[in-house]
Amino acid sequence: MRHIDEEATKKYQPGLSQRLVASACYGSGALLVALGVAGFAFLLYLSTLAPTVLYYERPELIDAAMLQVHSYVLGITQPTGYPTWTMLAHLFTYLPFGDPAYRANLASAVFGAAAVFVLFFAGWRLSGRIWAAAAGSLAFAVGNIFWSQAVIAEVYTLNALFISLVILALLLWRDARQDRYLLAAAFLMGLSLTNHVTSGLLLPTAALFVFAVDRRKLLDRRLVLKGVGLFVLGLVPYLYLPVRALTGPPVYEADPSSFATFWELVAGREFGIRLWTFGPDEFLSRLFSLWGYLLEELHPGLLLVAAVGVVTMLLRDRAGALLIGVPFLGWLVYAIGYDIFDYFIYFIPSYLMLALLVAVGAATVLEGAERLVAGTPPLLRTATPVLISIALLYLAVADVGEDYSLEDRSEDLTGRRIVETVVEKTAPDATVLHHRSPLPYMILVEERRADLTLVSPWYPAQNPMRVWSVRSTPDDEYPAAKSVGSNGVADARVAARKGPVYALGSSIDLCNFQYTGFSVVRVDGDLLYEIVPPGGSAYTSPEEQQGTVVESGHVTDETASCS
Repeated sequence: MRHIDEEATKKYQPGLSQRLVASACYGSGALLVALGVAGFAFLLYLSTLAPTVLYYERPELIDAAMLQVHSYVLGITQPTGYPTWTMLAHLFTYLPFGDPAYRANLASAVFGAAAVFVLFFAGWRLSGRIWAAAAGSLAFAVGNIFWSQAVIAEVYTLNALFISLVILALLLWRDARQDRYLLAAAFLMGLSLTNHVTSGLLLPTAALFVFAVDRRKLLDRRLVLKGVGLFVLGLVPYLYLPVRALTGPPVYEADPSSFATFWELVAGREFGIRLWTFGPDEFLSRLFSLWGYLLEELHPGLLLVAAVGVVTMLLRDRAGALLIGVPFLGWLVYAIGYDIFDYFIYFIPSYLMLALLVAVGAATVLEGAERLVAGTPPLLRTATPVLISIALLYLAVADVGEDYSLEDRSEDLTGRRIVETVVEKTAPDATVLHHRSPLPYMILVEERRADLTLVSPWYPAQNPMRVWSVRSTPDDEYPAAKSVGSNGVADARVAARKGPVYALGSSIDLCNFQYTGFSVVRVDGDLLYEIVPPGGSAYTSPEEQQGTVVESGHVTDETASCS
């Protein structure tokens, strides 16, 4: 069983050490509860997991389809590179079941369940109560946004796992006062940066926490040098990016083969500075929407419990309050100020901190209830904490039934339908206008329709995926896109000189083409359209044509027109 420095712990959180010593006697029980909570989360994610290749859809699915292909072929993703996720997810592609896209999705579910498992122990360390930790970790596991990322190929569940590991390592160091835990935290902080740069906030947070607990450690040169060395060692996965670039990956969204381009990739320079670039109206809108997001993640009752946790930590454990509060507020401010439409996904690390506050608050509620019934008959003294624990666990999972249908992607075959439609209904040697679609997966992973050229009008000119084909280098005749606001008309003109042109309907405003003299023919539902230049004829036969475009993104009958 873990050693607990009781005297040292008393100094920072009166009453916690006694509870931890008592809890240590039930270590096996805690492990079983942790496995139960993580197992529940994993089964939930597995039952709602996307079954195959995904597609581009705002705001739910931005990068999933591209991450699926990168994980399989060991490509280089969009900024900030995500080398650790790419390599770890690649290991899942060797599993003997499902298609490679499913296996990449499964990686997110596994990382998510592992994050919940580690989070339980971090909550237990802070609260000293097994069932309080269970309530906090369960609430995080079934939160809408985290759940949504655990069923698709994405980087956020791995980010949550690394954050949980860092927090747990720092708490273990405080309780046991063994430097190995501090050194482990340093290594994990470096490693976490190679998955998501927002975890860089853990560095100043850890420094503040160590200063509050034992500032002498920051003056220990030998320890600091070891910590710096292990932190740098944690950054080693970044080497994957330039090394893989030199070997010529079949798909890459940046070329980090030089130091300058490497830094541009890992620093996200392609996206520019997007913090607080919008006006006060947008800021107020986001700020007011925060309460709604919180209510979607946690039951109102648990938000009150978390508020109790805040007060408890400020009164009893100020070092712990720094460890939880600084990143909670920092990530919250960053997410609100990040000028991107899916900013709400960046709330996930703050929700993780909130789950730890729930654990602390739940322990305080249980402790208070036990004091109230201290002089009552034994049955009441036994039943009270049991009933309160059951109530807390219920609040943690109360919305699972309602949210299940919202997060369930187990029947989502849209990406598969897109692939099959393009395979069967596009002309040989055609060009397809798309954006971050399942088509690169179709060509590289499934090795189908390698004759196609893919053009993304919304990529900036320097992105290697703007004009992409496995058969040849990008064609210089295509215009250099100046921004992601391109409407694709100029690209369609160039492509039409080479052969038939198609567009995936979810990616474009179809009326832009009709306004400029093109005809737009519906080939298959809302999935695929043929873009026919002025005076040209459609490759799609009249029997296959299902109508022409009339309104932005919609098709009705052939006689209507855009207005």
